[in-house]
Amino acid sequence: MIRQLAQDYQFDRPIIIVSAPRSGSTLLFETMCRAKSLWTIGDESHMVFEHIKKLNPAYGICASNRLVGDDADSASVQHLRGIFFEHLRDAEGRLYRDIEPDSAEKPRFLEKTPKNSLRIPFLNRLFPDALYIYLFRDPRENLSSMIEGWRSQDFVTYPQLPEWPDKWSFLLPPDYQRVRGKPLEEIVAFQWQAANQFILDDLGAMPEDRWTAASYAELVADAPATIARVCRFAGIPFDDSLKAHCATALPFSRYTKTTPKSGKWRMNEAMIQRVMPGLQPLIQRMEARVAPHTSSPVMVSEAQDSGDAIAQPPEAAQNEQPKKQLGRNERCDCGSGLRFKHCHGKL
Repeated sequence: MIRQLAQDYQFDRPIIIVSAPRSGSTLLFETMCRAKSLWTIGDESHMVFEHIKKLNPAYGICASNRLVGDDADSASVQHLRGIFFEHLRDAEGRLYRDIEPDSAEKPRFLEKTPKNSLRIPFLNRLFPDALYIYLFRDPRENLSSMIEGWRSQDFVTYPQLPEWPDKWSFLLPPDYQRVRGKPLEEIVAFQWQAANQFILDDLGAMPEDRWTAASYAELVADAPATIARVCRFAGIPFDDSLKAHCATALPFSRYTKTTPKSGKWRMNEAMIQRVMPGLQPLIQRMEARVAPHTSSPVMVSEAQDSGDAIAQPPEAAQNEQPKKQLGRNERCDCGSGLRFKHCHGKL
């Protein structure tokens, strides 16, 4: 049962990762959630937001995943804060309400889902003191991974949409209908451009000290330095648990589809090169905006092209267990509090 008093829902500077889909945000999230000072809901928050019908494009009330401040009415804010608060857990899965039932200290909450790249004004109403980590990835790698995600049909978010003939994968930007009938590379370029454009616009409207930027490439190349820098920005300790996790090559994230390797994006090179010219103005803008926060370039040079390269000990891959298939009446593991048949099972 969600408690009804507003004071039960207080958070201290939530940390929100924003990025385009397939930018490595899951890897960053799964690494950061090892911090003993942070709490999460255990996974992405898709259905936490979208079980509210007016925030879910599948119901035809809102037209996309773009949410602004005016969408954050008091009832929705109160309800969402309550859902998040009740499902806060540590890296071992222990609920905050069980471990810290009488704590006067507000929890530090770590949140991420790529759809949040379109919701920053809404999130500012939900969490007025939130801090943001903008994670970006070489657009060629990013687009290729999104293309593969669409092809796999493992990232379908909306099986049915108005004026769209097939299943839709990943986030849903405004005016998605204009890419109907377009080649797949134009659809993913549209999504990538919308995500990064809205991130830059919305973060640019707030004080510079409320956000920082990091690249997937630097996270893979030097996790200890990258995570230590992010921790300093967020005002949390780079504790022993985090240090130990970063001391060796980071494991694959839970949504890794195929074995990472250098230059993997080139399997879709012809498709990507067709859309790259139209993305150049945004790439240049990204370079200028992230430069004060990180020395990592947006576009990785040919000599440094590391693709998706993440080393993982062979035994780690062999011991990796498939995710448990939930029963229809079990609680969905996305953190919504709903039964699986009414949540991700329904979708």
